[in-house]
Amino acid sequence: MEENQLQDQRQMSNHVVTNANSPEIMTNNIYTPAFLRQQIGKLVRVEFLIGTNNLVDRIGILEDVGASYILLRSLESNTTIYADIYSIKFVTISNSMANSNQYYNLYNNSMF
Repeated sequence: MEENQLQDQRQMSNHVVTNANSPEIMTNNIYTPAFLRQQIGKLVRVEFLIGTNNLVDRIGILEDVGASYILLRSLESNTTIYADIYSIKFVTISNSMANSNQYYNLYNNSMF
């Protein structure tokens, strides 16, 4: 197999799987992790509160959501960002397929 195919298989096996025994925060969308799990695969802009008044944002494709973290695939560097779910303050979610114009609009605080 090619290296890319092996990497894709490893990534697919790393996703959090929910079932009847999963905690409610992962299955009931009144909780942030469960709601965000419904957005996997979409282009998102996530704003984090760092300290008492510093907002930092990250933009990427939402890859996975756990009970206390999210994984974003950065479009700029094709890297994966692991982020603390408890510091998230705002999530802007694209409702259509990701493209370069949406990335530009998210980055420049515009609506898409």
